Amino acid sequence: MTFRSPRAAFAAALLSAAALGVAALPAHAQSPAPATPPAAAAPAPGATDADPVLARVNGIEIKKSDLTIAEDELGGSLPPQLQGPARQEYVLGFLIDLTALAQSAEADKLDQAPEFAQQLAFAKKRLLMQAALSKATKAAVSDAELKKTYDEALKQQKPEEEVRARHILFRVEDPKDEKASAAAEAKAKDVEAKLKKGEDFAKLASALTEDPSGKENGGDLGYFTKDQMVPEFADKAFAMKPGEVSEPVKTQFGWHVIKLEDKRQKPLPSFDDVKPQIEQFLAQKAQAEAVQKVRDAAKVEKTTAAPSPADLLPKTDAPAAPAQAPKP
Repeated sequence: MTFRSPRAAFAAALLSAAALGVAALPAHAQSPAPATPPAAAAPAPGATDADPVLARVNGIEIKKSDLTIAEDELGGSLPPQLQGPARQEYVLGFLIDLTALAQSAEADKLDQAPEFAQQLAFAKKRLLMQAALSKATKAAVSDAELKKTYDEALKQQKPEEEVRARHILFRVEDPKDEKASAAAEAKAKDVEAKLKKGEDFAKLASALTEDPSGKENGGDLGYFTKDQMVPEFADKAFAMKPGEVSEPVKTQFGWHVIKLEDKRQKPLPSFDDVKPQIEQFLAQKAQAEAVQKVRDAAKVEKTTAAPSPADLLPKTDAPAAPAQAPKP
């Protein structure tokens, strides 16, 4: 079951654009953490057991809370094989390098450059935007709202039939190859005859089918809806009764012999199955609405220097003026 919002793409695009605006920090993978961890320091004044000081760089403290912030910021860029204490040590090494480089940059007065002030202002706005979107998300994604959205989605789901079937396939690589098609049809008819004599379908499928995925499970396709199979196969399977075996059926893949195992109404997903999707849907919806609300309330004035919609159109060269006829 999929939950969609007309504004979901807008919210996703906004968040992606915000992410692209972040200046990349040096990859810590190129500056591994020192093999010997820094010596344990005495607890700093005011430090608590919940947020201990992990290291000091020229007197500047790095706390456990700093580690959490850095880990969230780095996100998927961290090597996936690093988990637990190794991951924390890796991030701490990154923070040590980051702090030392920041101190060096301040010593060189790089923070006094005009462009630095612009970048700092942009970073502040980006963080404030993230805080606002996070606030909107927390308010929207409650247990009650999750359950309400799930119940509303279930009401919109129409009952859908699905079947479980097995098949034995004899492939025809080129549908236009009549000789190969006739040979595959003959094999399918031979199987049909064996089944009429009482041979086991699953055993024949494991021995004869040319569908690689069916050899280990006796040709079992599991449950599927009508739109999940090619029309010729689906029409035949859904017209059968459980226990029935079809005559050879031709599709674009070759010739099939089908056995219908079961028919049922497709079960609806449980709340736990789709809870992550609902959370994502509600978060995107809340964020898009929050953005639209503040945008509608804001007084926006674009100057003549701003790009206009016409600037987005591809440029075309004007047709050349016709050559002037020579005077007699």
